[in-house]
Amino acid sequence: MRAVAIMMVVSMHCGILDIHGGVDVSFVLSGFLIGGQLLAEIDKTGKVSLTKFWARRFRRLTPPMALVIVGTAVMAWVYGSPLRFRTYMEDGLSASLSFLNWRLVENGTDYFANDGSQTPYQHFWSLGIEEQFYLAAPILLVVLVWISRKIFRNRALVALFLMAVIAGSFYLGWSKTPENQPLAYFSTHTRIWEITCGVLLALAATQVSRMNTGLAAVITWLGLGTVLVTAMLITSETPLPGYAVAGPVIGTVMVIAGGCANPRFGVERLLDNPVLDFIGNASYGWYLTHWPLLVLWPSITDRDFTFEERMRVVVLSFLAAVLLHYTVERTFKKNVSLLARPWKGVFTGGFTTAGTAGAMVLATIVPLNLATSPSSSTVAVGYTSAASVEDSVRRTQLSAAVQSALPSTPKNSAERGCIDNFDVTKFVLRDGCVIGDPKGSKTLVLMGDSHAWQWSDTYHEIGEELGVKVVTLSKGGCSPQMYRIVNPQVNREYTECDSWRESAFAELKKIHPDVLVIADRARREANRSGAEASFKVFKETGAKLVYMTDTPEPGQNIPDCLATHIDDITPCNRKQWQALEYTEFRAMEREVAEKYGADIIDTTPAFCTADVCPAVIGDQVVYFDNSHITSSYSKTLKPFLEPALKEILDKA
Repeated sequence: MRAVAIMMVVSMHCGILDIHGGVDVSFVLSGFLIGGQLLAEIDKTGKVSLTKFWARRFRRLTPPMALVIVGTAVMAWVYGSPLRFRTYMEDGLSASLSFLNWRLVENGTDYFANDGSQTPYQHFWSLGIEEQFYLAAPILLVVLVWISRKIFRNRALVALFLMAVIAGSFYLGWSKTPENQPLAYFSTHTRIWEITCGVLLALAATQVSRMNTGLAAVITWLGLGTVLVTAMLITSETPLPGYAVAGPVIGTVMVIAGGCANPRFGVERLLDNPVLDFIGNASYGWYLTHWPLLVLWPSITDRDFTFEERMRVVVLSFLAAVLLHYTVERTFKKNVSLLARPWKGVFTGGFTTAGTAGAMVLATIVPLNLATSPSSSTVAVGYTSAASVEDSVRRTQLSAAVQSALPSTPKNSAERGCIDNFDVTKFVLRDGCVIGDPKGSKTLVLMGDSHAWQWSDTYHEIGEELGVKVVTLSKGGCSPQMYRIVNPQVNREYTECDSWRESAFAELKKIHPDVLVIADRARREANRSGAEASFKVFKETGAKLVYMTDTPEPGQNIPDCLATHIDDITPCNRKQWQALEYTEFRAMEREVAEKYGADIIDTTPAFCTADVCPAVIGDQVVYFDNSHITSSYSKTLKPFLEPALKEILDKA
């Protein structure tokens, strides 16, 4: 089953098969194996030798983990984006100390994000939970067994406690998934029920081993089928962990429970073979190696990440895992000195952990592998005319001005206006939302999602110059048009957007603007009925309507790309047909806007030629991430926007 679990994990991560639940299978297996070892020792001696237990864990887990953490740091420094290196090393430090899962919770990490935000250490979240379990389990089980024997003269209290942990942890994971998916996904208390299922099964191993072998055989096959079928029913849009992970967990429990009876024709007939045994032996190393290679591979090869490239990652990471198993895992596992003197094993694990953590701390202060030029004293020029976009397409190297600005580019976002976060359910007009000239005789409202907010610094400057009060109404990921949106952060319908939009519409009617500018990200969820419903509301405000077409989608993190392609930035540019995605939805929204009398401001000429949308225009980086334009570039578009807005305001 270790082999099944790791193949599920690697297949899902590498995009070979859309099959989830491998980590959940592994959690149950770990709980059963470790719980069984601890309970057996308690039965034999009445206690647990913490030194021996932790020495075994350190001896097996720590050396390979330390080698991969440090090796990943070296690869990240050589091949990864210099702009992300220090964040990577902070993650590496958390991974080495086994609390990366809590760092991911704090950062609100989206496990299924496909936007280049993943770090090469992200997979250590599950190892962190297991390590935390290994620290607490032996002490807790000894105490519980002792109390249970004193009160019940058996293990009833232990069983009740484990069942309570399973029920409480499962409930927390299920209930927290809709409201805080990162907490539900990564935290120890919402995942520990899966490991505890294995411990409870280990506690009941003697009883389940007595079941009828024919029934046991059927249960094992049904269990394996449950694991595979439920794992394939889970998709990237399934709210996880929620209740969906219960399928792989229950299936694994069934396989192990039936296997305890040692049935002649059970699933062991399929799983017990040299190939799966070999994969299972290398499973820990494969888990460690596949994810860093997967994240860094596009930077290492500088090629499109095709299916063939993903298969190369699968094969190379497995070969690395086999090498790691035979040269590191087996060496420490069979070390006679460490076996004879458990305290040496604990010391070795502690020393290795401290050394790895120290290496990560030192790595956070080393100079970045980024060849930047001295800061330029001149103001960087961006858009001046269509010719400046044409000229930028032909550029292959970064200027000194761009190189000096590159480290600060990821923070070069809009500073003016207001934008509400994901969890905000109601728009509240506040001082920060009013920009431009607060005492202006006319009022312009800029409404939309983050693709509207990204323009707010430009609108502030235009408002100041034209004497116009500008109010921003924006919420991240929330279209002002009435679409059903699924938020990837929680893998569910974005109900917070619906309630926020309704309150924003009510506020819009109170503001009674002279001009209403609508801007939002092009979405595949868009539909004509939703667009028309919103534009009907916009029309009822009596404002002059303006629809700004969406900016291009570069499809990759532009600062990262530029930092790793200083001498040839052409891979960071994008073909126009790729950058202007969802063309049919863009066209539909524009048609609806025109139907309701809106003026159209087509932003495309400020970003693209007929063929290419460059990542750098003039001496300005166009995007600060994989989607949003930089504040500094947007400000250079003031001459592009101001004449059109002035003409519209004059008519309002």
